[in-house]
Amino acid sequence: MNPHDIASTYYDAFNRKDWAMMLSLLSDDVRHDSNQGATHVGKDHFTQFLQHMDDCYDETLTELVILTEPTGTRVACEFVVNGTYKKTDGDLPPAHGQPYVLPAGSFLSIANGQITRVTTYYNLPLWESLVNL
Repeated sequence: MNPHDIASTYYDAFNRKDWAMMLSLLSDDVRHDSNQGATHVGKDHFTQFLQHMDDCYDETLTELVILTEPTGTRVACEFVVNGTYKKTDGDLPPAHGQPYVLPAGSFLSIANGQITRVTTYYNLPLWESLVNL
């Protein structure tokens, strides 16, 4: 698969909640830079992250735009997160099924046909204002 196809398959799997497919596209030492959080390395951590996200949120991404650069090692993705806040996540506002629509983006690094870095950005104060009902 080319970098565009890898990113497209990754986010299609996200929308289908096909965590096994998502994980199969990641390198074993994938670097995960979460929004306003720590950087973690490894597929085991990413598996735990996906489980935590699935517990707290139900999200579908729409309006996906994928941009690649000529060397095929970096991909930028822009999308809209359409979600429901299912379970309170740490010290974030209490969850009670609030819906939200939030613009977001991510950057992927790709090597040897696998995603080696996932960095995601969104406006956390905006998200908090959307769910702080």
